[in-house]
Amino acid sequence: MKVDYIVVGIGLAGIGFCEQLRANNKTFVVFDDQSQRSSIVAGGLYNPVVLKRFTPVWKSDEQLLLASSLYSNLEKRLKVKLDYKIPVYRKFTSFEEQNDWYTASDKPQLTKYLSTSLIRNNNNAVNAPYGFGEVKYTGRIAVKKMVKAYKHELNQEGRLIESEFKHSMLHVINSDVTYNHIKAKNIVFTEGYNMSKNPFFTDLPLLPTKGELLTIHAPDLEIDYVLKGPVFLIPLKHHNYLVGATYGWGDTSNTISESAKIELSDKLKTLINCPFEVVDQVAGVRPTVKDRRPLVGRHATHGNLYVFNGLGTRGVMIAPYVAKQLFEYIEFNTPLDKDIDIKRFDD
Repeated sequence: MKVDYIVVGIGLAGIGFCEQLRANNKTFVVFDDQSQRSSIVAGGLYNPVVLKRFTPVWKSDEQLLLASSLYSNLEKRLKVKLDYKIPVYRKFTSFEEQNDWYTASDKPQLTKYLSTSLIRNNNNAVNAPYGFGEVKYTGRIAVKKMVKAYKHELNQEGRLIESEFKHSMLHVINSDVTYNHIKAKNIVFTEGYNMSKNPFFTDLPLLPTKGELLTIHAPDLEIDYVLKGPVFLIPLKHHNYLVGATYGWGDTSNTISESAKIELSDKLKTLINCPFEVVDQVAGVRPTVKDRRPLVGRHATHGNLYVFNGLGTRGVMIAPYVAKQLFEYIEFNTPLDKDIDIKRFDD
């Protein structure tokens, strides 16, 4: 079998890059061994503002534009609802935070994203005496549903190979790579934290960050917005809500923990005043980088091996933007943004 690309991994990065390949009529196959838990357990929020410090997300305008287009196209083609537009309310903890919000809303990069109208809290089930600030152009992508539908489509097209990719079986011969019976011009590794097992990119500073989420049932809460306080609270259906997330630095297990359940529950109790029941808990390891920028680029020796990783907690927003950057770098030799190029770690 001869193809233009082999893609290893089908989380947010893999889907983003495959969509670039589709748009440019490139042939490809995808390897997936169902080990990428971080995309499956992601809350799926897209939000152009860092709500801890009221600062803009890196390249937020470009990211939102590309993400909106990609997920809209996927919804139409896969015939599933993926993009749920929903405002994000940031809980204020003091009058000082209200003032900081108003100051931030005057900054050019934030004006269109931060509402200057203070929202008063009229819900007795929510503990927010200082009210909220609303972030615009936000929403949630149903990531688990998207990955499932996308893999089904790949399988129907004969592009999906559901088995572990064994790096030792990859051979680079001149301008091609071969793996078993497959010959390709290029291979792109979008493996998430499994990149730690990839001998071609072991020198890159990928950090494991375990995240855990709860699903709670809270019939008395009745909110139709994402609430950001000490945790994110994301409404689902039937009075269920996602609560997250934890940050377990250095933990590479995908098993849920009682400590995370207690941590999230305790923080939630400071945010809401109504009873709730924990009905589910999930865990996954995020691929993160110390400087909070993705790892993208070409292998130093093998010119047709590429990496696309380290999306961290904002994968649904950043993946389409970085995928476009990488495709244009490979096909047209367009320089990568220096903030994401793995060459930044050469020194």
